[in-house]
Amino acid sequence: MASSEFGGGRAAWPRRMVLGLGLALLAAEAAAAAPELRVVNRRTRLVLHLPPGLPWKLAAFTNPARLVLDLPGLSWQGPNRLRGAGVVAHAQRQGAGPRQQLLLSLTGPVAPPQVSQAGRRLVLELRPGPAAGFAAFADGRVLAAAAPPPAGKPLVVLDPGHGGKDPGAIGARGTYEKRITLAAALELKRQLEAGGRCRVVLTRGRDVFIPLGERIEQARRREAALFLSLHADSAPGARGASVYTLSETASDRLAAALAQRENQADRAGGLRLPSVSPEVQRILLSLMRQETRSGADRIARLVVDSLDGQVPLLPNTHRRAGFVVLKAPDVPSALVEMGFLSHPADEAALNRPAHRAKLAKALAEAVHGYLEGRSGAMAGLG
Repeated sequence: MASSEFGGGRAAWPRRMVLGLGLALLAAEAAAAAPELRVVNRRTRLVLHLPPGLPWKLAAFTNPARLVLDLPGLSWQGPNRLRGAGVVAHAQRQGAGPRQQLLLSLTGPVAPPQVSQAGRRLVLELRPGPAAGFAAFADGRVLAAAAPPPAGKPLVVLDPGHGGKDPGAIGARGTYEKRITLAAALELKRQLEAGGRCRVVLTRGRDVFIPLGERIEQARRREAALFLSLHADSAPGARGASVYTLSETASDRLAAALAQRENQADRAGGLRLPSVSPEVQRILLSLMRQETRSGADRIARLVVDSLDGQVPLLPNTHRRAGFVVLKAPDVPSALVEMGFLSHPADEAALNRPAHRAKLAKALAEAVHGYLEGRSGAMAGLG
C-alpha cells in the first residue's frame, strides 16, 4: 500500500477511524515481536512484548510439568514452537483468538516463577525447584496476571533540560541552565500536584545526565498524556519565553540553531521504534504523529496564551524545530524556553524564585487546560 493512498483525505478521517487503524497496526507490531527464551545468570528468562492493555495470566500444572500463559488475541511472526532453554524443554503456541496460550513444557519442577511487567515488556524468570514445592502451587491456580490498568489521573512528564556533565547554557553571571530548569520543573511539579488533576514525574530529580533518547522513553514507557521539556538557552540578542513543537523543517534560524545545539547534547539519543515492516512502520508513525502533533500544537497555543501578559515573550512565540526530545510519535510533546540566559534581564529573572513560580503557574494553567480538553475528546469517543 503506497503512502499516497492515504493522501489528502486522511485529515478528514473521523478520529475513531484513525485510532482504530492505529490499534490494528499496533496489533501488527505485536505480531512482529516473537518471544525471547534464553538463560541469563543461570535462570531461564522468557521475554514477551505485548500490545497495551493485553490481559494475560499464568498457571502451572503437573503430569507433565508445565506452565501455561494465557495470551488472548496475541500472535507473532515466525514459528509457533520455540527452541527450549534452561528449565524449558520447549515453548509451543496453541489455540487461537481469545483462547490463545503459550505452553512452556518444563524439564522438571521449578520454583515459583518471578514475573514482572514494565510497559509492554513481560518477563518470566524460572529456576529449578523441589518437586514437593512445585506440586504445592502447580494445581492450575493463577500464579500471576496482568495488573488492572491504572485508574484515574493522566500522567505528565516534566523534563528539566541538561544535567550532570552537560550544564547547558551558562549566563554572563555564571548561571547554569541545568540548575534553572530543575528548579523550575520542581516548582511546576509542586503546583500541578497541588491542583490534583494529574500525576507528575520528572525525567531527572537531581543533577544527573540523562540521554535525550532516555528522556523520551521515560514518557513512552509510562504512556504519558503529555511531555513538557523546560530550557533556558542562549542566543545573541534574544529575550523572552517561547514554546517549540516538532518539525523537521525549522520555522526560523533561531529555532534551527537551538535544536541543533540541544540535539548535540546526546548524539546517540533517538527513538526505539516498533519492529515492523518499513511499510507498516511508515503508516503507523504517520497516524500516530498526526494525533500527537495535533496535541502538541494545542498545548503550545495554551502555553503561549497563559504566558502572555505574565512574562516577556519572544516574538513569534510558538516556533517549530527538530528537537530530539519532541520526536516521540505517541506522546504529545513541547519544549518551553523560559527565557535566555544570554540576556541579562532574563538571567536575573530566572534566578528569582518568584519569577519561576509565576512561570510555573502559567504553565500549570496551560497543562490543566490541555488535560481538560483531552478528557473531553476521549469522552466523545465513547
